[in-house]
Parts: sequence; structure tokens; C-alpha cells
Amino acid sequence: MNDFFFRTEDIKLEHIQDFFVETTQDREVINALKNRNPMILIGSRGVGKSFLLKITQKELLDNFEKDRIFPVYISFIKSSLLQTNDKFQFMNWMLAKICTSILTSLSKYGLFTKAPQENLLQGQNGSLFTKKEDIEQLIEQYEESWRMPNSNIDSGYKIESLDILKESIESLAENLKIERFALLIDEAAHIFLPEQQRQFFTLFRDLRSPYITCNAAVYPGVTSYGETFQPVHDATVLSIDRNILDKDYVDKMRDIIETQANSSLSKNITQHKENFAILAYAATGNPRLLLKTVARAPKMNSKEVNEVIKEFYRTEIWSEHSTLVGKYTGHQLLIDWGRNFLENNVLLTLKERNTSTLAEEENTYSSAFFWIQRESPEAVQEAIRILTYTGIVIENASGIKAVRDEIGSRYTVNLGCLFALEAMPSDTAFKIASNLKIKRMVQFSSNSKVYDSLTTGIENSLPFKEINENLKNQLDKSMEVLDISQWQKEKLRELNLITIRDVLGATESELKKAAYIGQIRARKIKNTVMAAVLEYLSG
Repeated sequence: MNDFFFRTEDIKLEHIQDFFVETTQDREVINALKNRNPMILIGSRGVGKSFLLKITQKELLDNFEKDRIFPVYISFIKSSLLQTNDKFQFMNWMLAKICTSILTSLSKYGLFTKAPQENLLQGQNGSLFTKKEDIEQLIEQYEESWRMPNSNIDSGYKIESLDILKESIESLAENLKIERFALLIDEAAHIFLPEQQRQFFTLFRDLRSPYITCNAAVYPGVTSYGETFQPVHDATVLSIDRNILDKDYVDKMRDIIETQANSSLSKNITQHKENFAILAYAATGNPRLLLKTVARAPKMNSKEVNEVIKEFYRTEIWSEHSTLVGKYTGHQLLIDWGRNFLENNVLLTLKERNTSTLAEEENTYSSAFFWIQRESPEAVQEAIRILTYTGIVIENASGIKAVRDEIGSRYTVNLGCLFALEAMPSDTAFKIASNLKIKRMVQFSSNSKVYDSLTTGIENSLPFKEINENLKNQLDKSMEVLDISQWQKEKLRELNLITIRDVLGATESELKKAAYIGQIRARKIKNTVMAAVLEYLSG
């Protein structure tokens, strides 16, 4: 059985290139991340944003002696744990994270042996932090504040310290003969808290200097840039969506699997090429979805493929979308309507049309696309944006003309959800995928009747942008909601770690008390579970 890496954070940096299957688009993104201009990378969960940031980090490190561009990878995923009374907590935490990440990275690669340690943050009385450990302690206090909500944390420095930080980084670059620092910020603005998002993009803009380039990975649909940051003017914006219509799409997706496949799986893929292609198309360009489904169908026969398609894409892929309701109860109407709209209107219409058009002897074609008119109600567009966040829908293009020259946006549905409607996906899915025509799309005008159930009930619902996170409720939920293996869940139950709070607070020593769990396995479980917890809490 293959033990796949589903998440980038589980792969050591020195091994990251072993799993890299380069595409033209990937190279464009990496080159942009290396560039002097700030970069915003947009993509839903599992499409490979973190992976490309890590590849960029590795390539810059490998060429550091020549180019003198020093990469610093920073993850903001723990921002969902901040629960203090400090109104500047997020900004203070971000500054501290950036500071300590720079210092840690320089120390790791031996550069601090060539220059005295810099003081990067200024205290309230003009004094400076003299030890990296002081900053790390501050970060830990913020990230542990979920244990004591509304706690008071003395940051020890003013918010105005951003200028001091920039000056110190610039001085550091000059002392170490570094051309510039390339900050690679992962999970930026990842939780549905607009105020945090706005603060981040203000910092993103204000950190720019000849010695600092900011790059960030964000999610589509739900990212709030604020009034002070203009994506088009303040950064290069690229989307990371693999095009299912590319001629080499299936081959590239297979190459991704082959980097981790054992000989048995590789043989089965070769023997059942069409079945593998069905799973590749079903993933709709998302490597994580492909890895998960292939792991469940190692024999690659029709029986396994049919079971995986129906089980995963009818039920499991929708779980993330539907669980948003538990976190943002005031926005249930938007979330539920989006799912119903896609399942009962878009997907069913596409299935009916595909069944009809593929039966024709001439002009055979299929579709996985729908179009929403630009003037459609904002609530409808917001519901669609949420679907893009969870990756069930991908925005294909905006400003597209449809009937009567009306303007709107074209979207691609997750092909797996479309295949799951087939009685026997192994018999029909490949034909659907092979005959896709992008101009054949289901169209919804601005006054479509299918919007009525949403528009009539939305008046009393706050806009989705104004969501407030209720961390406590999420921590008290069962750990069964986490995206981890059944074996890992079994070990957590064995240790009576029942809630997300229990899991979050568990140490490696506690995990080692479970049967057959040593130090290495405990570390691996801790890392995997922590990633799953933080991903769940983020939305």
C-alpha cells in the first residue's frame, strides 16, 4: 500500500524537488515568486500553493551564492488561534513571526556566523529585543492564547515598529551582502476574518522596499484585500489552476502520482490507463484530491474506481463546504444555497445535456461549465465565491460574453461531482472528459428564477464578509471531523483524545503512550494532526 504525502508540510525541504512535476504554468509562478515584484498566488486547498512556495525557496537557496537572494518561508496558519484582548494582536504577531523567521532562517543556513545578530523589533521605551528567544516567546504566548481567550499579552513594542523592522532588515542585508530578502508567506489571510485580512495586506504593501519582496499565497473567493491594497497595482496576481483541457493534463497528473507510487501501483496504472484518467479528470487539477482517490483505488480496476467516485465525490468532497455552516451559522443560507444550486441546477442540467449530446453520432460534445451574468444578485455571487474557496467550483474566466452579448463569469464544476451522477462512471466518465467543449456552458441570467430562494431570504443575513469566528465551539467539536487517516483517529481515541481541543493540546510524549507509537511516529502524527487541526479551524 502506498503511503502518500498529501500535504507539502510533511515533505522535508531537501527532498521537495523529488516530487516536483514541472509545468509551464508552474515555472511561470516560480519565476514570478523569484522576481523583485510582489506576488499574490491564488488557489483553493490542495492545488499546490505551498508546494510551489517551497520549490521557490529551495531554488533560491541553491543559487544563493550567485544571486544573493535569500528566501524566508513563513506560515500564518496559526493566526486562527489568536484570542486576546489586544486590538493589535494580529499585527504584533505578524511582525514577530516575520522577524523570528528571518533570524531563524539566517541562523539555519550559517549566515549569522558572519555578522552580529540584529535587533529587529523596538520596545515601548525605545529599547530593542536583544534575543531571538524573546520574540519566539511572544509568538508562543499569542499562539497559546486559545487556551485562555481574552487574555492580556504585553507585546513589548509599539505598532510603529514596522519602520524599525524595515530599517533593521535593510541593515542586515547590507551587512551580509544579501541583495534582498524574498518573504514567502503561506496561508496568508486564510481565515474568514476580514479585519485580519485587511491588516495583512496593509503590512504586505508597507513592507515593500529595495531589500524586501513580499509574496503570499491566498484562497480564491473569500480574501478581503481592504481599501489600501489594490491587487492589480500593488502586486502580480497569478492563479494556480491546472487546465483539464490541456493535451498533456492526464500525463502531468500521472507524473505527480508516479513520484510517490510503488511498483505495484505504477503497473496497475499502466494496465488501466483509462480508469486512471477518470480519477485524474475527477480531481479537476487538484493533486491532493487525486492522491487521496488513487490511494483508495490501488488496483485501479473499474469496481474500485466506481466506488471511489461515488463515495468521495458524492459525499466527502462536500463535507468541507457543508461544515462551514457549523462555523458561520449566520451564513447558512449562502452556504446551503450554493450547494443546492450546484447539485440540483448546474450538475443535473449538465448531466442531462451530456447524456443527450454524447448519444449523437455527429457533433458529439460534453460540458462541465456554467456561466453567471455579471449583474446577478450579490448574494448569488458570494455563494459562488464560497464554492471556489472549497474548490468545488473553479472560476474559469470573467468578462465572458454569452447569449445576447451579455457579460458574466464562466466556471468549471469539479468533474468528480459530475461523474458521481453516472450509474457506472467507469463506462461514461472518460467519454465526458474527452469531449469537453468550453463554449458549451449552462447559462444563468441576472434574473434567473433559481435565485429566488436565496434573494428572498437573504435580507436578514449579514454579508459573508462580516463573519465572526467562534473558536471555542470549534475546539469542543469531535476530532472525527479532522482530515486524517482512520488509523490516526484510532490512536487518538485510544488515548482518549476526543475533541479538537484535546488533540491540539496533546504532546508528543502523550502520543507515544499509544500502542506501536515511538518517537518518529509520534512526531509524524503530531505534525499531521496539527496541520489538519489548523486547516479545519481556518475555515
